[in-house]
Amino acid sequence: MRFRKLITGITIVGLMALGGCSSKKASKSPDVKHVGVLQVVQHPSLDKAYKGFKKGLKESGFVEGKNLKIDYQNAQNNQDNLKSMSEKLVNEKSDLILGIATPAAQSVANATQKIPTVVTAVTDLKAAKLVNSDEKPGRNITGTTDMVSIKRQIKLLLSIVPKAKTIGIMYNAGESNSKIQADLATAALKKAGVKVLIKTANTTNDVQQVTETLASKVDGIFVPTDNTFDSAASVVGKVVKEKKVPLVASSVDQVKTGGLASIGIDYELLGEQTGKMAAKILSGKAKPANMPVEKAHDMKLVVNKSMAKALGIDPKSIKAPK
Repeated sequence: MRFRKLITGITIVGLMALGGCSSKKASKSPDVKHVGVLQVVQHPSLDKAYKGFKKGLKESGFVEGKNLKIDYQNAQNNQDNLKSMSEKLVNEKSDLILGIATPAAQSVANATQKIPTVVTAVTDLKAAKLVNSDEKPGRNITGTTDMVSIKRQIKLLLSIVPKAKTIGIMYNAGESNSKIQADLATAALKKAGVKVLIKTANTTNDVQQVTETLASKVDGIFVPTDNTFDSAASVVGKVVKEKKVPLVASSVDQVKTGGLASIGIDYELLGEQTGKMAAKILSGKAKPANMPVEKAHDMKLVVNKSMAKALGIDPKSIKAPK
């Protein structure tokens, strides 16, 4: 009798153990890919990049609720959040991680050198020390760059204000992607014989004062793709409209909210490209180390017609330079 009870007890324990194993397997089925997403801050361009990323995955056969689970994290531009959220996504053993914007991408890179990672809305992956080169990343990271032709942006601005003597540049000096573009813009303006005045803002709280100070001293303003200024685009727009100063930005969304024109990137399409790259990695068709960094397929001239009219400029007179 005691022997039978002992056997029964062992059987029950064994079944419970097997049940526990099966539940663990069910929680992370090999048929469901787990993707972690870290976005540096919430603003239109980056939100669209994430939306496009999911669309690119879906078009490639990875659908949320079916064979895909996404853990989305937004650091709200906080360095401590970036670190803890990156570690969370790594500890959860994601099959792939997406970093949206340079600070998020760098934080993920610091957290893992093994988990396949794609990034988007990053201006220069090599300068950010994410890849060995754009052609041969050589590590666990690849993705898409939002670098635009700064020379064309400056030509666009100077075509709008051909008699400009001084052009202002605004950006957050703490964002390496912004500084790269600001340096290129400065070089292009000096080559054109135009004086450059630079102002920087460390937080969105500084943006209004910086914009007001700069707008009162220049004939036009250039803003690179910059998370701080993108997040405060409406504030910038209000100031430049009042001061009657044309603003050209690298970000299309910055222009739609508070600028005049841009030859820029559609971040949703850029995110979609990134999603399709991620799908190739998840399906085992490619590895980040061998996937060249991709540029935006399409760049277009975007003009804020209401801003143009407020500045007394005919929107049709604004043309994309070659």
